[in-house]
Amino acid sequence: MSGRAEALAPVSVKLTPLRIKTEVLAGLTVALALVPEAVAFAFVAGVNPLVGLYAAFFVGLITACLGGRPGMISGATGALAVVMVSLVAQHGVEYLFATVVLMGIIQIVVGILRWGKFIRMVPHPVMLGFVNGLAIVIFLAQMSQFKMPDGSWLAGMDLAVMLGLVGLTMAIVWLLPKVTSAFPAPLAGILACSALVLGLGIDTRSVGDLASIAGGLPEFHIPMVPLNWATFEIILPYAIILSAIGLIESLLTLNLVADMTNTKGGASRECAAQGLANLVTGFFGGMGGCAMIGQSMINVKSGARTRISGIVAALFLLSFILFASGLIEQIPVAALVGVMFMVVIGTFAWASLKIMHKIPLTDALVIVIVTCVTVYSDLAVAVVVGVIISALTYAWNAASRIRARIGTSKEGWKVYRLSGPLFFGSTTGFADLFDIENDPEDVVIDFIDSRVVDHSGLEAIDAIASKYLAAGKKIHLRHLSPDCQKLLDKAGNLVEVSVLEDPDYEIAVDYGDKFDKNASAT
Repeated sequence: MSGRAEALAPVSVKLTPLRIKTEVLAGLTVALALVPEAVAFAFVAGVNPLVGLYAAFFVGLITACLGGRPGMISGATGALAVVMVSLVAQHGVEYLFATVVLMGIIQIVVGILRWGKFIRMVPHPVMLGFVNGLAIVIFLAQMSQFKMPDGSWLAGMDLAVMLGLVGLTMAIVWLLPKVTSAFPAPLAGILACSALVLGLGIDTRSVGDLASIAGGLPEFHIPMVPLNWATFEIILPYAIILSAIGLIESLLTLNLVADMTNTKGGASRECAAQGLANLVTGFFGGMGGCAMIGQSMINVKSGARTRISGIVAALFLLSFILFASGLIEQIPVAALVGVMFMVVIGTFAWASLKIMHKIPLTDALVIVIVTCVTVYSDLAVAVVVGVIISALTYAWNAASRIRARIGTSKEGWKVYRLSGPLFFGSTTGFADLFDIENDPEDVVIDFIDSRVVDHSGLEAIDAIASKYLAAGKKIHLRHLSPDCQKLLDKAGNLVEVSVLEDPDYEIAVDYGDKFDKNASAT
């Protein structure tokens, strides 16, 4: 998409009283679901729960206001927390804050340079693997709620109560939309489960058992680290990894939400918003964050379509910390687990299981590999692995497409009319097409149905031209673009120019810059 296409806002939604009510209720639902997630991920990173909650507030608020896709929810995430834990353990939380600041700067630079557009390089099988992997990660993250503080699994009546409340919440979330869409089903499930527990005095784990969420307003805080090269060397590797993971997860979530809502989102704008959010968070004692696919699914499926829900969710979260911690801490964990289980069911691409035997084997392997690597390693590695496998598969398939139809020109010369891309992977096949020893004195190589993709293709043309010249034969190169002719070292003067028929393209050009900046992109 062009720079202008990224700047386009999604289709506007009219702000009626009903729409505002839907957005506010969706935001409240998301805020309730954010609390245990932020607390849990803070524990994973080895920091105070408020560090996670403050991150969820700042990242959620700033990205809701400035991000590239209304309806997305951002906050403290597990994908980032697992990277932070070793930094905190070795150097302390102040180094984490400094890392988050540098992470934000890197993401802002990525946004300014408009590198977010490269998310288009992620193939659909990688997207399916990403969605399935994160669904499994969200599911596995809920398993910790079925354990006692000493790490043993719940048993007996405790387990039965937990499972019963989880099942009740899931049933409400599933059934309520079939009756009415006037009230978000996840919020109804949380409220109903909480009312049952408090009304009957059921003994089960609550949010307050995880940690206290009471606190004050976040305060501006410059990370207390030495401002020297040694500090930079410590935090830079972590900042690069965190910024990459955060942007990949955010941009893939952006694409997913855009597909669900049939709207457009600005990838580079989202990068800059994520960067600004993390920059601010680092200066206010937060652990940083990125887009959250689970909470984004809750938000969208609750009917939210504007920035209001994300802003409301962040403000509700801050109000919980300041004023309503005692009330929120009474919510049973089982209710939130039930909501997240329904998110898992709705997020997992079940259709991918049905098409496994219908799609190419390599695409099926990509889905499985990306899913597994997402679960057992991290999202950035999974996406990179998936893209590499897909790219190599494409290169292998494209390399086999180089063909030549052999004929005779009006001058009586032998003609090799090429088809297929000429690039590093197909240069060997290209060279094998020609019978230099038995060819006549005049040979035409016609590129009208071919495309020279890279410098390896140019070198292959030079090499074959040199072989024909060395054999004392004349070679005629037709329908090569002007830039190819200029870049050919040995065969450039053999190109026959046709003003009307020769193609006009450039090697490795950014075609987005060749179109009218004021034209709308598709």
